[in-house]
Amino acid sequence: MERTAVNPWTWSVAAGYNQGEIVSGHTRTLYCSGQTAMSSEGKPQHAGDMAAQLALSLDNLEAVLGQAGMSLANVIRLTVYTTDVDRLFEHYGVLASRLGAARVAPTTSMLGVTRLAFPELMVELEGTAVA
Repeated sequence: MERTAVNPWTWSVAAGYNQGEIVSGHTRTLYCSGQTAMSSEGKPQHAGDMAAQLALSLDNLEAVLGQAGMSLANVIRLTVYTTDVDRLFEHYGVLASRLGAARVAPTTSMLGVTRLAFPELMVELEGTAVA
């Protein structure tokens, strides 16, 4: 087994984790760290705006996938963490439309949590992709 770090940004390495890891063998598998509404400088964005946070979290997930030569179409597992399940469901179309456009319906779990790494964050997406 060979593991390759995938980091479109360097700030996470300083925090002690990779944005993703490729595990090679018979197939390529990418395990993505949870992606949130963070700028490329590692600053939380869109406080109080669930739709905007969900969209940026998806953008960031796609950036990690893209750096590994993958896309949303390769996602086989998606875990959604949120501090407000009801508000997330109000804006779930943001996620559903992006997955639908990629013609993918990954296995998914949604978990309500007390808080995320930064208090202003409301949603985090964790994915596993294969190619």
